[in-house]
Amino acid sequence: MIEEGNLKLAFYSAAACGGCDVAILDINEGLLDLIEAADIEFWPTAMDVKIDDVKEMPDKYIDVTFFNGAIRIEEQEYMAKLLREKSKILIAYGSCSYIGGIPGLANLFNRMEIFRRAYIETASTSNPDGVVPKTQVDIPEGRLELPGFHDDVKTLAQVVEVDYYVPGCPPTAESTLSVVEAMLRGELPPRGSVLAPPKSVCDECPRNPKGEKKRISEIHRIHEVTPDSERCLLELGIPCMGPATRGGCGARCPKANMPCIGCGGPCPDAPEQGAAMLSALASIIERGVKMEDIERQIKDPIGTFYMFSLPSSIINRRVERK
Repeated sequence: MIEEGNLKLAFYSAAACGGCDVAILDINEGLLDLIEAADIEFWPTAMDVKIDDVKEMPDKYIDVTFFNGAIRIEEQEYMAKLLREKSKILIAYGSCSYIGGIPGLANLFNRMEIFRRAYIETASTSNPDGVVPKTQVDIPEGRLELPGFHDDVKTLAQVVEVDYYVPGCPPTAESTLSVVEAMLRGELPPRGSVLAPPKSVCDECPRNPKGEKKRISEIHRIHEVTPDSERCLLELGIPCMGPATRGGCGARCPKANMPCIGCGGPCPDAPEQGAAMLSALASIIERGVKMEDIERQIKDPIGTFYMFSLPSSIINRRVERK
């Protein structure tokens, strides 16, 4: 057991929505145990601590850093490297830092395409001079600076070495609390571990197929059918990422009549999540139905099979031809 006040923690958000910071608070009374046993040295969302304060810390001063969010801009990459230098243990906390997350879908476009759409083409934008963000601009009062905007969205592990991974968008309170308790007891598993069960979401889902396995001949969107609480969503023709997604969430989305969207990342034996899901889908197609016909019925293939994992997939961005 770690002595009171002996553990030094840090929390940081990069390209993320803020949900992972809220997930820390979701451990409820467990947060009181954490505060009693640890000192929070850096948490920009919750306390006024400056980057210069982190720079002045000795190397490995922080025991554990929970880093959430993908790497989109230069400042986030800098902070990832700085916190790696200052931390004994660096945890990729949440889907965005672990596998890229929804911000990673921006890898379907390059930087200038994103700028053009955001600052020039949208119907609500008035920008006749076509001005887009620059890293430096001089004004009478001095020089304004912004961090550079990368062409690629990257996972935390694509920038620095990561010790542990906690999946989820955001991680459940149960998984967060189990990590905190293991950390306080000094019982973390071997470095490099994903801190979640090795089973799939389907293994946790109560919608187990009954009797003969059904075959599908067409794909439906969730609003086109009325699923009951017992039928497997995938066997109803609703793309559900459960077969290709690591569990630990208790299959909360399927239990609420919504398909799994893959935020837990790939199962241990299938690191390419999208390809694993395509394989699972192909295995239940009715004989005589062509896979390409099924694929045409899926309105957003990348957003369906790679909603969270595009940056960490084998083909991690759109191929640009010159």
